[in-house]
Amino acid sequence: MKKKLSFLRLVILLGLIIAGGLLYLNIDQLVPRTISKVKIKEKPWFASYVDVTLMPQFDFEQVEGNLVLSFVVASDKDNAPSWGNAYSLNEAETSLDLKRRIARVRQNNRDVMISFGGLVNHELAQNYTDSKALMSAYESVVARYSVNAIDLDLENEGLTDATAGKIRAKAIAELQKKRKKESKPLSVWVTLPVSTDGLTSDGVNAVKILLDEDVELAGVNGMTMNFGETRKSNLSMGKNAIHALQALHAQLKNIYQQKKILLSDSAVWAKIGATPMIGQNDILTEVFTLDDANELNQFAQKNGMGRLSIWSANRDRASTKSSVHTNVVSNFYSGVEQEDQAFSKILRAGFDGSLLANTTKETVSDLTEEDLMDHPETSPYQIWSKDKTYLSETKVVWQHNVYQAKWWTTGDEPNVPLTNADANPWELLGPVLKGETPVSIPILKEGTYEAWGNEKAYQAGDRVMLGGNGYIAKWWNQNETPEKAIIKPSDSPWRQLTESEIKEVLKEAP
Repeated sequence: MKKKLSFLRLVILLGLIIAGGLLYLNIDQLVPRTISKVKIKEKPWFASYVDVTLMPQFDFEQVEGNLVLSFVVASDKDNAPSWGNAYSLNEAETSLDLKRRIARVRQNNRDVMISFGGLVNHELAQNYTDSKALMSAYESVVARYSVNAIDLDLENEGLTDATAGKIRAKAIAELQKKRKKESKPLSVWVTLPVSTDGLTSDGVNAVKILLDEDVELAGVNGMTMNFGETRKSNLSMGKNAIHALQALHAQLKNIYQQKKILLSDSAVWAKIGATPMIGQNDILTEVFTLDDANELNQFAQKNGMGRLSIWSANRDRASTKSSVHTNVVSNFYSGVEQEDQAFSKILRAGFDGSLLANTTKETVSDLTEEDLMDHPETSPYQIWSKDKTYLSETKVVWQHNVYQAKWWTTGDEPNVPLTNADANPWELLGPVLKGETPVSIPILKEGTYEAWGNEKAYQAGDRVMLGGNGYIAKWWNQNETPEKAIIKPSDSPWRQLTESEIKEVLKEAP
C-alpha cells in the first residue's frame, strides 16, 4: 500500500533534489578535476596562449577553445609564484578575479593549463636551490587552479641554466609521482625555441634533463617564430615552420632512442606541438599570415601532431586601419588584416581534443630495433654508414628519413640532435616514402677525363679520373692521390665532383 507524501516532506525532497543538481553543476569549483574515473579519448588539441597580466585586462573568457594562461614566474620580492612578477597568487584573486574567470571558462566546457616561465622574469627553478621547495611552489599553483596540465616555457636563462634545469626536472618528477598516487595525474609540456634546423643545443639538453629525471613528458612544443638567419626567404613562414617541426621530429625521436624508448614516427608526432607568433613577428621580415596558419594546420592534421597553439589570444582580434602593415609588434593586434579569433579558428580545425587526454599516458616503445632498420631495396639513396665519408650534396637514408650533406662529413650520424646550421652537417629532407626504390646515381663515363698520374703536376681546376670517380684540383699538386679527398677532403688538394656536377657533365656529353 502506497503512502502519500505530506506537503512538508514534498518540499524537503524537492529542496534536496535542487541542491544536488546545483552541486553537480558547480562541482568544478568545489573539487579539483581528475580523470581517474572517466576515460578521455586521446585527440589532438588546440589552446591559445593568453597574456594574463597585460592591461587593459583581456576578456579571455570570450575566447573559443582551450587556453594557456601565461606566465607564472618567481616574484622578485620573495621568490613565490606570481603572475608576471606583478601579482601574487592572492593578489590575482582580487585584482584580476582570476579564479572566478577560470571557473567561467570551465562552465563553457573549455579548460585551461598554466604556463610557467616565458621570455622575461625568472622561471621558478631559477630562484630555488631545493627541489622539494620548488615542487611545493609548482604544486601551490596546480592546486589553486585545479589544473591537470602545465606548460614549461623555457627561454633565455630559464633555458640555458642547466643547474636550474636539473632542480626543475626533479621537482616536476616528484610532483607527477605524488599526483599519480592521488589519482590526479599531471600532464607536462615543455615549450622551446626552434630554428628551421630544430631545437637549439640548449633545447636538446633541456629535454634530456627532464627525461633523465623521469619526467613523463606529454610533448615538446616548438615556438615556430622569429627564425632569423635560418629562415629560408624563398619559402612561406608556414613552410619554414614545417621545416622546423620536421627537424624537431627527428631530434625528439633520437632523444628517446638514446633513452632506449623506440617510438614510431606517428608516436613522435603525437608528442609534438607548434606555437606560431601570429602576424608580425619580432623580426621585421617575418610575418605569419592566415594562409600560413592554414598551411601549418593542414600539415599538423596530416601528420597527427598532438598540439597547436598561438601567441597570443590577446593579438588574435579584428584589425583596425591603424593596426595593419605597421611593421611594429603590437600586444593587442596581429598586424595583419583579420577578423576576431581568425587565427585560432583556422588552427583549431581538427584539434578539438581535451587538455586532459594524455595525462595518464606513459611513453613506451612501440617499435623494435628491427623496425628501425633501413633496407637497400626500399631506400632511394645509400644507407648511411659511420665508416664512410660523404661529400657536400650527398643524399643518404637513415632510420627511414632522407638527409643531404651540407658539407663533407664522416662519422656524424644524421639524426643526432646537434641543433643548428653551424653544427649539423646534415639537412633533413623528409621521410622515405611508401613504394620508393633506389635512385640511380650518375656515373662518369670512362675516359671523360684523363686518368690521374702520380708524376704529373696539376694546376688548380684540372680534372682527372681515378677508380671511376671524377676529381678537380683545388691547387697545384704533384704525387697527391685524389683518393685522399674521400678520406679527409679538407687536407686534400683534390675534391670529388658532386652529383650535380656529374649530371651537368653528362648533359654536355655528345
